[in-house]
Amino acid sequence: MAQSKKTSNIKYTALDLFCGCGGLSYGFDLAGFDIIGGIDFNKEATETFKLNFPKAKVRCTDITKVTNATINKLYNGVDVIIGGPPCQGFSTANRHQKEVDDPRNKLFFQYIRFVEVLKPKVVLIENVRGILTRDNGYAKERITTLLKEQGYELNMQVLDASDYGVPQNRKRAIMVGIRQDYLEEVFDFDKLRKQKKVTVYEALSDLYDEEKDLMNSCRVEPKATCKYQEYLKKGSEFVYDHEIHYPAAKVQERISYVPQGGNWADVPEHLWPSDRKNRHSSAYKRLKEDEQSCTIDTGNAHSNYFHPLYNRIPSIRESARLQSFPDRFHFMGPRGSRYKQVGNAVPPLLAKAVADAIMSYLKQKK
Repeated sequence: MAQSKKTSNIKYTALDLFCGCGGLSYGFDLAGFDIIGGIDFNKEATETFKLNFPKAKVRCTDITKVTNATINKLYNGVDVIIGGPPCQGFSTANRHQKEVDDPRNKLFFQYIRFVEVLKPKVVLIENVRGILTRDNGYAKERITTLLKEQGYELNMQVLDASDYGVPQNRKRAIMVGIRQDYLEEVFDFDKLRKQKKVTVYEALSDLYDEEKDLMNSCRVEPKATCKYQEYLKKGSEFVYDHEIHYPAAKVQERISYVPQGGNWADVPEHLWPSDRKNRHSSAYKRLKEDEQSCTIDTGNAHSNYFHPLYNRIPSIRESARLQSFPDRFHFMGPRGSRYKQVGNAVPPLLAKAVADAIMSYLKQKK
């Protein structure tokens, strides 16, 4: 009986490479993983990571400078390696040795090096959705082959964050590999549990009355009015990162003509400095309260998406909520850096859906 109790309390661990501020890690944390480390070269992002994962061994460094001995010393025994390494250099015109030498693939092969040294039970790679179809699927095949050489059976799928409780339409390629000698089956994406769609209104509406207090970045947490807000507010007494900034008067005038769900085409022609008909549909896009947000980007003053009611872009906190970061997750650095951290992150609730399924695989083997 004592042995059974000990086994049931096993904590599985995860290491986040190219971790950014920690969106992937936070999803794994929500699923019950211990986040033991994060590595990234961005100072503000790693400061955010340290703040939100105080027990993790976080390195702000060029990953190529981390020696194999240091990898083993800090992270030996980790169960899962997660991360989003770029792999734009995989193409039929850039085969074999050229792939290794291509600087665009340098970080991907660093990811492979960590896998080779640590031999985790599971690996996860997050990337742009186009990676699965680029160059007639060549990149997909090469990544599959490289991980198979390390002993992992890989499966991959494009997932839409809005299917997993994130109030945002955001599609990303997720690749999950299970070590062949650990569990001889391919990861099944059909085991992910989809959630009820969450709207922009559910994500932001409790902050509507805060508009009068423009520059106060710390406010008392309003009461939750829906289930999603209960998730956002759990463990949080105050709302941080909610400084409100309005754009130039000419931008406010243009966006004032745009209804919810509308875009630049709703702006009177005389308000534009030149006659252009080729703007992207996301330009001057106003969010629609009863739908999901468009994909959150990394800008601030130059962002294309606008608040559903006010003639401004969402605050950092509002953008973070649209990414499914709860209010207790705090961001470090200058305003522009915090916007970039939010926009670059994997939505935590999307990560949690995948992490929950990975946890089930680990417990199945136990």
